[in-house]
Amino acid sequence: MSLFLTTVSVEEAIRAARTLATPLPSEELPLSAAYGRILAADIRADIDIPGFNRSSVDGYAVRSRDTAGASETMPAILGLSGHVAMGDSGYRNLLPDRCLYVPTGGAVPDGADAVVMVEHTESIGGDILVKKPAATGDNVVARGEDFRAGSVILSGGTRISPREIAALAATGTTTVPVVTRPRVGIVSTGNELIPVEDIPSGNQVRDSNSWMCGAFLIEQGCIPEYYGITGDDRTLLREVLGKALSRCNAVIVSGGSSKDDRDMTADLIREAGEVLVHGIALTPGKPTIIGRANGIPVLGLPGHPASAFVVLLVIARPLLSRMTGQKDQELVTKSFVLGENIPSARGREDYVRVRISEGKVYPEFGKSGLVNTLIRSDGLSRVPSGVEGLEEGDRVEVILW
Repeated sequence: MSLFLTTVSVEEAIRAARTLATPLPSEELPLSAAYGRILAADIRADIDIPGFNRSSVDGYAVRSRDTAGASETMPAILGLSGHVAMGDSGYRNLLPDRCLYVPTGGAVPDGADAVVMVEHTESIGGDILVKKPAATGDNVVARGEDFRAGSVILSGGTRISPREIAALAATGTTTVPVVTRPRVGIVSTGNELIPVEDIPSGNQVRDSNSWMCGAFLIEQGCIPEYYGITGDDRTLLREVLGKALSRCNAVIVSGGSSKDDRDMTADLIREAGEVLVHGIALTPGKPTIIGRANGIPVLGLPGHPASAFVVLLVIARPLLSRMTGQKDQELVTKSFVLGENIPSARGREDYVRVRISEGKVYPEFGKSGLVNTLIRSDGLSRVPSGVEGLEEGDRVEVILW
């Protein structure tokens, strides 16, 4: 058994994890099933959208020059030539000193270059009094202003949200090319672990990491596959790991990364491949393993829940994004004033659980084996490796849960 003597920086660890990622194949899904998936290719507009000049308000289509100088006291008087109905494709040519009523979304007739809102007009007999001058383009969505035919509306690597669904529907995309979801195996190790439905006795603890990892993977667009608890049994772990490697695109091993007489994960990864990293200058999460076995990425997480979650967020997330081709998504952060000192040692990157109170953030100190600090906290504050802690009154960025 080899002991790690040095640690690598978080940046080096992320780079190592990303090198393990193999792009996944794509599949075609109906638009109704595409939500939450990652686009596998660029999507282009099939036509100009909109395909006509469209009013963005209820109002009167006008020639802007006919409204020059209009005011409340001296309105421009335009003859009303009629109404444009929704869906009306009769693009009547608007004559000088005339106007046409157009509803929101209606077609602006040829000859008109602006629409005056109803609120800025008054109807008298067959005439419309315009009390505000219009400039060219006012309240008009021009043909192709949304999307031009042939232009890229969504690029590959985009996660499809309801907003993207709207764009896909607008461009007539009925089937969507998406990246196949990664299947990620989850293996828990440790003689002390028992299933969540059992009641612990003695030094036993329930296996919470498997379910935390699974929920995280679902959130990242993956399919978790659970392989249960192996205990500290090298033969059993080898067997279970082999099964997971044969079925999955990546494997997460929870526990077994610490450097003591029970450490087997790194050795078993080496048997079937290589260990790129065993030890990161990261707190919590120092004993993390990053490796490859049978060509499949394997992450060995610390057994303590808080440590494991930080490694999932900092290391697993960019690995999974690279596998799916998803564009790098910045974590949701917000700036706060620190309400209490956070000590840290230079040379390591600390992720400290923090809670938000009255506009300030306070460290939620607690051992990495405690789950309650994850529940009580509102996010993580990152302490860079080059500083010796943060001081009360400093402005810090918080990664929000």
